[in-house]
Amino acid sequence: MSPLQKDSQGRPFVPLFINGQPLPLDDSSRLFPVHSALSSSDEEPLHYYVSADLAHCAQACEAAWSAFSDSTAGWKRSPVSTRRTLILRAADLLETTRAADFIDAQIRETGCQRGWAQTNISLTAGYMREIASRISSVLAGEIPTIEKKDTFAFVFREPVGPVLVIPPWNAAVVLAMRAVTSAVAAGCTVVLKSSELCPLTHRLIGEVFQQAGLPPGVLNSVQSVRGEAEVVTEGLVGDERIRKVEFIGSAAVGRKVAGLAAKYLKPVLMELGGKCPAIVLDDADLEKAAMLCAKGAVLHHGQICFSTERIIVLKSVAQRFQDLLVKAVSNEEGGTAVHSGIAEKAQSILQDAKDHGNQFLVGGPEMAVKNGLQPSIVLVDPKTNKDDLKIVDEETFGPSASLYVVEDDAEAIQLANRSAYGLNATIHSSNMERALKMGRELEYGQVHVNSITVFTSWTGPQGGVKGSGWGRQNARWGMEEFLQEKFITYHGKDSG
Repeated sequence: MSPLQKDSQGRPFVPLFINGQPLPLDDSSRLFPVHSALSSSDEEPLHYYVSADLAHCAQACEAAWSAFSDSTAGWKRSPVSTRRTLILRAADLLETTRAADFIDAQIRETGCQRGWAQTNISLTAGYMREIASRISSVLAGEIPTIEKKDTFAFVFREPVGPVLVIPPWNAAVVLAMRAVTSAVAAGCTVVLKSSELCPLTHRLIGEVFQQAGLPPGVLNSVQSVRGEAEVVTEGLVGDERIRKVEFIGSAAVGRKVAGLAAKYLKPVLMELGGKCPAIVLDDADLEKAAMLCAKGAVLHHGQICFSTERIIVLKSVAQRFQDLLVKAVSNEEGGTAVHSGIAEKAQSILQDAKDHGNQFLVGGPEMAVKNGLQPSIVLVDPKTNKDDLKIVDEETFGPSASLYVVEDDAEAIQLANRSAYGLNATIHSSNMERALKMGRELEYGQVHVNSITVFTSWTGPQGGVKGSGWGRQNARWGMEEFLQEKFITYHGKDSG
């Protein structure tokens, strides 16, 4: 089963999906190609997608509003058992009959390795089941005490309304599906603005939910060619029927989305980039730490906001750890960037480090492959200012990391916190008390001890601080982002 349709010339394309139906193609000039990560723009595309205009955006918002607010069948009125059963059914479909479709679409559209595509499926199913299990408890309200006599008070937790979800391409299934599931579980309807780099992967999400029994209009999907993205995004954010926005992506685009949200007074949930540090202390298992740092730096060509971008090691074990790290990184593959622009940017940051005289322990900017880079580790002085060297605090999104040698724990903490970002950090240590104390001092949304930086759990909150965004996802924390409290009081005849 494929959601692809064909135009009059036989070209397969991803349609816009609104109110339970794919929209007919009425203008072939709205078709744009999707190319494989390993192909050039003049080669035959994998398929095409329909780029939405403002009229399509309004249509999607209306479908979401009608499905949310209908006086009898509105999704905000749907029973908890209905939501839970539907989400669990969708999770089962994702892991079984539709898994191959999702894996194939991710590999073809984003160039990821099969293992990454499979991990997206298993992680996503876990997120969905955890969210489904939390619905009843999260929706429970409260009966607060009231000082006024013969007066009763109730706090209800209600869905915010139709939500705009703007997910990225790099973890195409898990990030989009988690957002949609959290909103749907809360009783919201969704307009999903799919990435133009993986429109088929994102369209499959809607198809699985539809197959699971989601009513028409609860989930609608549109996508846009990059040249029109700002206009389309403002049309969606500014629509009065959209009540909240979730965006996951780069800090640069996040600033623009946040600006639109401020302009139209819309609350926004954001998870942005990271410059995640791994701190290696002198009591760490150095071999394990080196292996985890290497994998954290190169997984999925470094195209993960949780990637290990900085490695901070104490001087007393630096040489031993450095030798182990070089060995570990040398055994890793860099992978492929989703398109040449990603690889070129990563390469330019490495070239800047080389031009400034920094030593590469492994790799370097010249170690390029087709649409990708070989893994690289560059030694950087911890006193280097971020304005003097790009790699100090600019997200590379490539299979590389910078290595810093520091004197003690205090300097490690100071260096780790000297970043505009605050998403994930790891500490490698055999001393739990020491690691936990350090973790409390780190300005990051998540801190993991003796783990890869690319770690998340569907039972715990996930989100950033500082320039990595605000709000939290996963389990009850994710659902709560799409709920609002309503305070209702009843004043009896003797209340005065």
